[in-house]
Amino acid sequence: MGSAYRLLTVALLALVTIIAFEAMAISTAMPAVAKDLNAVRAYGLAFSFMLTAEMLGIVLAGVWADRRGPLPSLFAGQLLMAAGSAMAGLAPTFTVLLAGRLVAGLGAGLIVVALYVVIGRAYPDGLRPKVFSWVSAAWVLPSLIGPPIAGWLTSTWSWRLVFLIVIAPIAVTFAVVSTQRNRITAGSTPQENAATEHTGPVDRCGHRRLALLGLGVALSAGAMQWGSAQLAAAQALPVALTALGLVGIAATAPRLVPAGTLWMARGLPAVMMSRFLLTAAFNGALTFIPLMLVNERHLRLTTAGLILTVGALGWSFGSFLQGHKAMGNRRSELVVAGGGSLTVGILLLATVAQLGWPYYLVGLATALSGMGMGLAMSSTSVLSLDLSPVRDHGRTSASLQVCDVLGSVMGISVAGAVFAAMHNPDGSDLHVFELIWLSLAGVAALVMVGGARIRN
Repeated sequence: MGSAYRLLTVALLALVTIIAFEAMAISTAMPAVAKDLNAVRAYGLAFSFMLTAEMLGIVLAGVWADRRGPLPSLFAGQLLMAAGSAMAGLAPTFTVLLAGRLVAGLGAGLIVVALYVVIGRAYPDGLRPKVFSWVSAAWVLPSLIGPPIAGWLTSTWSWRLVFLIVIAPIAVTFAVVSTQRNRITAGSTPQENAATEHTGPVDRCGHRRLALLGLGVALSAGAMQWGSAQLAAAQALPVALTALGLVGIAATAPRLVPAGTLWMARGLPAVMMSRFLLTAAFNGALTFIPLMLVNERHLRLTTAGLILTVGALGWSFGSFLQGHKAMGNRRSELVVAGGGSLTVGILLLATVAQLGWPYYLVGLATALSGMGMGLAMSSTSVLSLDLSPVRDHGRTSASLQVCDVLGSVMGISVAGAVFAAMHNPDGSDLHVFELIWLSLAGVAALVMVGGARIRN
C-alpha cells in the first residue's frame, strides 16, 4: 500500500472482492435456488459448471497474457462476469441459470490468471508474499458480509438479487482498472513487453495447442459432471458420458500442468498437485454445508451463511500467519500444516453429521478448514512463482489455476454424484453427508504428502 503501488493494489483487491462475494454469497443462496427451480438433486452442478467454464477461461487467459499481456483478459473477464450474473439472476429455469454460471465462470477464469501475471510483473520478489496475503485477506469482507446479505436478500426478497447485485460493483471496478492501464504496463521490463508483442510461429502453435487442450478438458469435465449427476437413473447414456468425461480429463489435464504433477514429483509438480488436492477437499466439503444445515438442521439461510463466514475468518488468519517474515523460508512446512488443519476440519464435519453434535461446531470445522487453506494456498502461490522463471509466469499461473479449478470441479462433482445417487427426497440425507466428508478428509490428508515433496 505504499504510494508507488497503492492504486494498483486497490484495483487488484477490488477484483478479488467481487469474485469472493459472488462465490460466498451464492453458496448461501443455492439451497433456495435449487428448491425454487426444482433442482435439489442437481444442486452441485450450479457450482461445478461455473468452475468448468472458469477452468477454460484460465487456460485461455494464460495464452492471452503471454501473447498480449494481462489487460485484455482483465477487461473481457469483467464484462463476461457481469453478463453471466445477469443471466443467472433473470433465469426462468435451472438450465438457463447454468448457462449464466458458465458465462460468469469464463469471465472469472480470465480475471484470476491476469491478476497473478500482474503480481508477477509489477511487484518485486520481496513484496509478492505480502501481496498474496492482501489477496487472501480480500476474501474477508465479502466472506463476512456476503453470506448474511445473501441469506437476508433471499429470505426477504428473492435469491435473484444475490446474482444481480454484483453487476454495479463490476462496472465500478472496470473503471478503476482502466485508470491503471499505464501502471500495469509499466510493471513489465522492455524484454517482457517485446516478448508479448512479437510471438513466432512456434509460440503461436504452442498457444493454440494449450487453448485446444483447455477446451478439451473443459468439455470432458462438463460431460463427466452432467453424466454423474444423472447416475441415479441407472441409464446407459449418463454412465457412458461420465466414463468418457473421466477419460478425456485423464488425457488432457496432465498436459496443462508441469510434467510429474500426477505423481507429485519434487518441486513445482508437487506444488501443483497440492493445490489440486486442497481445492478438491475444501470446495467439495464447503459446498454441501449450507444444504445440510438448511435441510437437516432446519436453520435459516442467514444462520447458515454466518457459519460459512467463520471459515473465511480462519482462512484470513492462516494467510496472516504465512505472511509473517519468520515464515518466509518455511513454505513447504506451511503446506503440510495447512493440509493437516484442513483434514481435521473436514473430519469434524463428518463427526457432527454422524453423531448429531450441535450445529455451531460446524463453525469450528469451517474455521479449521479455512485456516488450513490460508496457510497452504498463499504458500503454494509464492512457491509457484519462485520455482519458475519470469518468462513462464503466465503459463505457471495458468497451470496453478487449472489445478485449483479442476480440483474444485472434481471435488464438487464427485460429492455431487454421491449426493444425487443417494439423495432421499422423503427422508434424511445425513449418512450421505457423512460419507462425502469422510472421503474428502482422506483427500485432504494427501496434501501433507505433497507438502513434504515440495522440498528440493
